[in-house]
This record gives sequence, C-alpha cells and structure tokens, in this order.
Amino acid sequence: MRTKHLLGLKGMDKQEIAGILDRAAYWEQSAAKVSDVLRGKFVANTFFENSTRTRFSFEMAEKRLGAEVLNFSSAESSVQKGESIYDTMRTLESIGIDAAVIRLKPTGVLQELAGKLNVALVNAGDGNNEHPTQALLDLYTMRKHFGDVKGLNVSIVGDILHSRVARSNLYGLTELGANVAFCAPDSMQAKELNAPYVTIDEALRADVVMMLRVQLERHDKGLIRSAEDYREQFGLTVERASRMQPHAIIMHPAPVNRGVEIDDELVECDRSKIFTQMAHGVPIRMAVIERVLS
Repeated sequence: MRTKHLLGLKGMDKQEIAGILDRAAYWEQSAAKVSDVLRGKFVANTFFENSTRTRFSFEMAEKRLGAEVLNFSSAESSVQKGESIYDTMRTLESIGIDAAVIRLKPTGVLQELAGKLNVALVNAGDGNNEHPTQALLDLYTMRKHFGDVKGLNVSIVGDILHSRVARSNLYGLTELGANVAFCAPDSMQAKELNAPYVTIDEALRADVVMMLRVQLERHDKGLIRSAEDYREQFGLTVERASRMQPHAIIMHPAPVNRGVEIDDELVECDRSKIFTQMAHGVPIRMAVIERVLS
C-alpha cells in the first residue's frame, strides 16, 4: 500500500488493484455477517453531494467490519452557515475519526484535503474526476463473470465528458489489460482521455457494454436535444441489445434512467449485471476501508 488514502485509480498498479479485488472476494465469501476487524475505529461518511447506492453501500461495509459509523449530511451541517469543506473535515478530524469517506462536487479539493489532514480519506466521487470504488466493483463484476479482465473489450457509452465513472474505469481497465472504447455524442466527448471513440454499432461488438446515466439536467445547456433523441441515437434499446455478442454483458453504474440510456426491459434481463454490480459494492468497499485503516 503506497498511501493511507484511496483518492483514485489513476497511477495505481495492477498488483494493488488485484489485491483489493482478491480481498473483496474473501469478504464476499465470508460466512460472518459482521466482523470485528475494525472494532474501535471511527469512520465518517461525509457526503457533500447526494447519493443513495454509494453512501449506503459504504455504511453497510463499515458496519460489517465492526467500525463505528458517523453519517454526515451537508444539508444538516454548518456548511449551510458558510463553513468551508476544509474546516468541516478538520472538525471531524479533531473529534477523533480515523477515516472519512468523502463525496464532493468540486474537482481538486479532495487532493488538497489529503495533503492537510491526518485521517485516511476514501474518494466516493469527486466532481468530474474519479469514482474509484465504483470502478473497482465494476472490475470485480467483470473478473468474476469472465474469469479475467485482461483482453476484454469494454465499450463505455454516454456522457464521457462529465463522467467520473468513465475515468476511473478507463484507468483501472487499461492497467489490468482490457481494451476500452468510448461512444458518445460530440458534445459529451472528453478528448484528453486516452481511448478511441466508436459508433454505437461498433460499441455493441464488445464483451462488456457499459451504459452511463444521462444527466437530464444538462438539457438546458444544449448537450442533448431531448431524452427521446438520445435514446434513438445512443440508447441501448432492445433491438440494439439483440445485436450484442451472445456472451456479452450489460453494465450500468446507476441510477438508471429507464427508457433513456437503456430500455426498461433490459435493466433486469439475463445478460444485465446492474444489480449484481450493486451487490458487489459492499465487499469491494469492505476491502477498501480495511485497506486504508490497516
């Protein structure tokens, strides 16, 4: 372990990634519902941005490890009185937490906090930068299904420009030897990322087709004409899914806009791993929390 923090997958080597995946497999197979591995440790879930899956998944992971959990909501905190994120985190550090799981909208703030605080930080999503534990559970899902990630062809379809999930998956997948291709409208492409862009028909030929949530709030900014137009051009429809390879799987980080980026009938179809991904979030986050506090 190079650092007590988990800020992102960029720069993390394959041995370290594999170590987390292996430990997650251990926790998934563990018969014990609750362990005492982190007894006496205090973890604060500090979410300055709304979340359902990620926050509850982390809380479940922490409690299964035996940690004491503090849940922070910015809507009920002094942040509403003008307190800075830094001062809020320094307050939590001062009262004795050992680690903080943090999600925030500004990009770059998490890295600054890591350099100033003496508690372990876990990135639960920062701006448009990274979402490392989501990518780790995606990698875990692929490895468990196919046996190995190396050599897989993975298509990531959607709003790449604003997606922290796409970035973390790109870094983790390429480090493990997978081939990543993006598919997105011109207005949603991130040219600085090192992956080719393909058409939706080409994207369907992959072993894994990962759809990203369409952020419908971006309609006002003109990035997409309408939800209906997006579905027609880039959505995973039943017809398009019928052209996927027989062994291929469908993934999505959720929340899902049913009938926009993916048809309702496909969300829980046989080849969909969407809810399987969610289930894998707990053992992955157990491995991550254990890692930063051990």
